[in-house]
Amino acid sequence: MNHATYPGLQGKFAVITGASRTSGIGAATCRALATQGVNILFTSWQAYDRGQPHGADENGPVVLEKMLLDLGVQARRLEIDLSLPASAPQVLNAAQQWLGLPDIVVNNAAHSIPDGFELLDAAGLDAHYAVNMRAAFLLSVEFARRAKAIGRSSGRIINMTSGQGWGPLPGELAYAATKGAMEAFTLSLAAELAPLGTTVNAVDPGATDTGWISDQMRREWSVQPGIAKFNQPDDAARVIVFLASEAARHVTGQVIHARGSAI
Repeated sequence: MNHATYPGLQGKFAVITGASRTSGIGAATCRALATQGVNILFTSWQAYDRGQPHGADENGPVVLEKMLLDLGVQARRLEIDLSLPASAPQVLNAAQQWLGLPDIVVNNAAHSIPDGFELLDAAGLDAHYAVNMRAAFLLSVEFARRAKAIGRSSGRIINMTSGQGWGPLPGELAYAATKGAMEAFTLSLAAELAPLGTTVNAVDPGATDTGWISDQMRREWSVQPGIAKFNQPDDAARVIVFLASEAARHVTGQVIHARGSAI
């Protein structure tokens, strides 16, 4: 993709969660930020991917790390289970021991298992909550606390949601509920961190072609004439780069609906 140059990113340091698959939004975000001169620590957890219908990208993290290094930035991968309560400090400890406290945190990792009212149970709810809410919430606040402790007056937290405000998501009750909570968290944390100079925003990328879309879905998906049926990972990555940059220094508490259409 073509890369515009955004101010204030050269030499920054970003942590991006959920970049196991080279075709995913997390990997696209890593590449897009690297082209701006941002050093990258990304997380992966392939044990989760192996249980998904589209399977794991077994060499994905290694390939992505090499791509980033080839772009001329420092890059490191961290294999970690974000569903564990201690994962947030572990991620930031790894970052600080390597390059220092990051400037940018992108909460991209997600847990998504179809349920619906006939299948939803406590275990399913807990699994979605552990990654989609607890891991992202704790990583965000731990980052903010550490930034405050060293007197930093700037920072970027960028969350990922799935447009729960646009309409229902049948068969994905736990996922929809936990991602909807991310929007509420984004708004309230943004208000708390504004005096510290840290912005908090969320991106709703719409239906994005990262490998999960079946041939039947491609045939049946209906959109307005002239609108692409599915967004590409790079589409979301461009929005994230903007929010991470100085161009968005006065943008906070927003959910950016980069869906490509109003559906």
